[in-house]
Amino acid sequence: MMNRRLCFLLGSAFFLLTQKNIRAQSEEPVLFTIDNTAVGAAEFNYIYTKTNGQQADYSRKSVQEYLDLYVRFKLKVQEAKSLQLDTVPAFREELAGYRRQLADSYLINKEVLEKLTRELYERIQEEIEISHIFVKVPQNPGMREVETALAKANAALIAMRNGSSFEEAARQFSEDNNTRESGGKIGFITAMLPSGFYPLEKAVYDMEVGQVSDPIRTSAGFHVVKVHSKRTARGQIEVGHILFRHNSDKPVNAEALAKEAYQQIQAGADFEEVARASSQDQRTAGGGGYIGFIGINQYETAFEDAAFAIPEDGALSPPIRSSVGWHIIKRISYKPIQPFAFEKGRLEAAIRKDSRFEEAQDALIRQIKMDNNFSEDTTLLRPFAQTLDGNFLTFRWKAPASPSPEPLFSLGGQTSTLGDFSNFLAQASRQRITLSGKASNEDAVLQLYQEFVRNQCMAFEEKNLEKKYPDFRYLMREYEEGILLFEVTKMTIWDKAGQDTLGLLNYFNTTRGKYRWNPRAITSIYHLDAAQEDKLKEVMQAASQNRPDAVLAQFNNDDAIILNVEERLIEKGMSNMIPEQNWKVGYMSPSMPDTRRKTLSFYKIENILPPSEKELSEARGYVIADYQDYLENIWVEGLKNKYKVTLNEQVVENLIKE
Repeated sequence: MMNRRLCFLLGSAFFLLTQKNIRAQSEEPVLFTIDNTAVGAAEFNYIYTKTNGQQADYSRKSVQEYLDLYVRFKLKVQEAKSLQLDTVPAFREELAGYRRQLADSYLINKEVLEKLTRELYERIQEEIEISHIFVKVPQNPGMREVETALAKANAALIAMRNGSSFEEAARQFSEDNNTRESGGKIGFITAMLPSGFYPLEKAVYDMEVGQVSDPIRTSAGFHVVKVHSKRTARGQIEVGHILFRHNSDKPVNAEALAKEAYQQIQAGADFEEVARASSQDQRTAGGGGYIGFIGINQYETAFEDAAFAIPEDGALSPPIRSSVGWHIIKRISYKPIQPFAFEKGRLEAAIRKDSRFEEAQDALIRQIKMDNNFSEDTTLLRPFAQTLDGNFLTFRWKAPASPSPEPLFSLGGQTSTLGDFSNFLAQASRQRITLSGKASNEDAVLQLYQEFVRNQCMAFEEKNLEKKYPDFRYLMREYEEGILLFEVTKMTIWDKAGQDTLGLLNYFNTTRGKYRWNPRAITSIYHLDAAQEDKLKEVMQAASQNRPDAVLAQFNNDDAIILNVEERLIEKGMSNMIPEQNWKVGYMSPSMPDTRRKTLSFYKIENILPPSEKELSEARGYVIADYQDYLENIWVEGLKNKYKVTLNEQVVENLIKE
C-alpha cells in the first residue's frame, strides 16, 4: 500500500532532508485560505521550488499557474477532510508508519540500516520472474503530470479487469520500448534494484506468483507488475567459453565446428588451447576463452541456463545455441550466496553509499544533546552493575520486577530513570549476549548505557521533528495530503469514470466528433519463404494484379506453403510503414528481407478508407481519460462554490520576482 500511496506527492521523490537544525520560524504569512484553513507562503514556496526545480523562476506567469494548481489541490484535500477520510484508521496507521520510516531515515538511524541490510540479504536469496507495464513520469513533474501518468497505469488495470490479458495491456499501455512488444516481459530479477527502484523491489518480493500489483511509483514512473515465478538465487558462476558464430565464412557450419571442438576436448585436448585456436569471440579467445563470474541478466537465457546447469567445476556444457552462434561453456568455479556474516559488509556499503554514515550518526547524537540541555548522573551505574549475576550476558536475564525511579539523565526536560534503562537492557538481549566473554558486567552496563542514551536521543528527536525542521513538517503534510488526494480522487473521479458505463457513453456521444480515424489503408503484407527467392518477381507480379486469396492459391499447394499474407489496417500519420507519397490504392512496396521470419516481404495497398468517427470501443482509453478530466473540472468548480477561497494578493506579489 505504501508504494501505491506515493503516487500523489506532487512529484516528490523520497530524499534525505538536511541534518542541520532549523529553528521554527515566526508565524509565516498566509498566502490563501480555504474557509478557515490557512496555507502559508513558506509552504507554497517549498512545494513550488521542489516541484519546478531549476524552472522555478518566480515569474508572474509561473507563480500564478502553479498557485492555481495548488489551490485546486488544496480544495480536493479540504473535501477529503470534510468527508473525514483523514480519520479512517487505515489512513492514520499508514501515516504513522510513514512518519516512522521517514524519521528514521531523516535521523540516519542505525537500526534502520540493520533492518535494510537483513531485508536485502533475504531478498538476494531469491530471483523473481516478472513482467511490467511502465508509464513514464518526467523529472520534477507537476501534479497534473503525475496524475496523468497514474491514470494511464490505472487504465491498464481497468483494461485487465475488462478482459484484456496482462500482455495485451502491456502492448497497449506500456512505455517501455524494450519490453512492450513482448508483453512487458522482463525476466528474472534480484535485489538490489537500481537507485530509485526500491518501491518496485519491495513490491515484487512481497507479491505472490500470478499476482498483479497496483501502480508502483519509482524514480522513473509508475509500474504495474506481474510476478510469473520465483526461484532460489543462482549466485555466480565463473566460466569460459568457445564460440563459433552463425554465418561463419568457414565452409563448415557453426554447429558442426562446435561439436568437433567439443569432441576434441572430451578426448583430452586442452580447453584453453582450443579456445585460443578456434574461438570466434575475439574478446575472450586470447585469454583461453575466460569470461569471469556471471550472474543473472548478463547473457542470454539459453547461455545462462546452460552455464548454471553444469554440475561441477572443470566440467563442460554440450554445444548450445544462442543468437550469436554455438558455445561450449566451461565451469571454472561456483560462488553461491555467502552467509550473512560475509555478505553484510558489502550490503551495508551499498545501502549507505559512503563511509561517512557512522560519523554523521555520532555527530547527530552530539547535536541533539547540545540542543536539548542534556545532563546525566552516571553514579548509579556501577552499584547497579554490582547487583547483576552471571545470567546478565545471557538470554535468561530479566529486568527487576519493580523498576527503579531514580533518574539517570535528562533531555529536553524529560527524565529517563534507572528503571527505564533496566527495561532497555531486558530488550537488548542480542547486544548483551554479544558481549559475553568480551566484557565484565560493569563494562557491559557502561557500554549498553551509551546505546540506551543514543536510542533515547533519537526517539526524542523524532518526536520533535515537525517543530525543529520545517522541511520535515512540510514533507509530512505533503505525504498526508497526497494520500487524501489519492483516496478522494479515486472515490470521486477514477472509480466513476471506469464504472459509470452510461455516463461514459453519454459523454462520448456529446464529444464523439473529437475521436476520429485518419484515412486508413487496408494493406496486404506478403511473406515469401526466403528459400524461394527465385519466385519473388513472379509473386509480386501476381500480387499487383490479383486479390491475396488468388495469389495464395497460385503459389501454395498441399505439399508446400511458401507464401503467407496478413492483412493490416494502417492509419495515416500513425506509422512510418507507408510514406506519404505512396498513399494510394495499388501501391506496392519493394521487397525487404525479414530475418526474424526468414522471408522476403512486401506490401500492397488494397483500399483506402476515408476519415471516420471512432466508436466508443475503438477510443475507450482516450474517452475515459477525457471523461476523467471532464468530471474533475466539474468537481473542482463545485468545490470552488462549496468552499470560500481567499487570496492574499500582497503575499502573492511578494513571491513574484521580475
